[in-house]
Amino acid sequence: MSTDVLDVAVIGGGQAALAAGFYLRRSGVRFTVFDAQEEPGGAWRHGWASLRLFSPARHSSLPGWPMPAWNQGYPPAAHVVDYLTAYEKRYELPVLRPVRIKAVHRDGDLLRLDAATGSWWARHVISATGTWWRPYLPYFPGRDEFQGRQLHTVQYRAPQEFQGQRVVVVGGGNSAAQIVADLAPHATTTWTTKRPPRFLPDDLDGRALFELADRRYRELRDGRPDSGGLGGLGDIVAVPPVRQARDRGDLDARPMFDRLTPTGVAWADGRTDDCDAVIWCTGFRPALSHLAPLGLRDGSGLIPTGGGPRALAEPRLHLLGYGDWTGPASATLIGAARTARDVARAITAQLETR
Repeated sequence: MSTDVLDVAVIGGGQAALAAGFYLRRSGVRFTVFDAQEEPGGAWRHGWASLRLFSPARHSSLPGWPMPAWNQGYPPAAHVVDYLTAYEKRYELPVLRPVRIKAVHRDGDLLRLDAATGSWWARHVISATGTWWRPYLPYFPGRDEFQGRQLHTVQYRAPQEFQGQRVVVVGGGNSAAQIVADLAPHATTTWTTKRPPRFLPDDLDGRALFELADRRYRELRDGRPDSGGLGGLGDIVAVPPVRQARDRGDLDARPMFDRLTPTGVAWADGRTDDCDAVIWCTGFRPALSHLAPLGLRDGSGLIPTGGGPRALAEPRLHLLGYGDWTGPASATLIGAARTARDVARAITAQLETR
């Protein structure tokens, strides 16, 4: 605990928090990064064994220091963890861990951050807790009756634990496609989606992905019509394992089932499939419970920002790395860097007017 007032407190220890730390360090403000995890690497440390980036290393860097090359295709999660760990040391970022900030309160002209170990005060707060820690599991009829195993993306580790089993994978995004591709050689898989999956063109590499996201960022910044970025082309990046599984016929999705039964899943037309496990690749919600005392959420459960990183009703709060809601592509490594730069500039300008 410290009674000294920080210029900026950064909550979270992943890629967005480190990008913010880089720019804050360069601006000369007093800041501390509070990470609830015991080791560096953020959510990348908790992904499944075969998880890979969607872009080559050269297009997946934080500011200041390029990610070291990975010569075997798209870098695995472990490579990202090593990079984030080294990045934190390289720039001597002031990270306190494990410190879980449980609540942020207004305290006069300051914001107070409360943890089990004490409290800190700051003039500005950057919340960069991401979404991994708040998986979304939708309600489905019969979900509580199913006698097999149910797990979310965050709990999936490796296909070998499903060897010889029948597995239903739910979801139409990247995680679902990658997990089906991972499982197919080991288990009998059924992939179910609400709508037919849309694969991005095979030749869309990391540079193209970033250019599309960057174009959307500039469109929104300049008040021009929104092209939709990547979403205008498709939902699933055809990384090599996904492409190979698709070409083998392992990624033929079926319409979403209507309910779960004690032994599997069932469709409205009477068809049923028995299975041993259901993997819900159904996305995430922003991890914002620590901000609840500020009373900023609207009816959607989000904090209004006007499409940028700054909370409209609390100008001392900045939200970084939660996805397009707080800035186009801000949940990606390279996109987080751009948004972090804008946040650091805005905070520095406000501090200079005090």
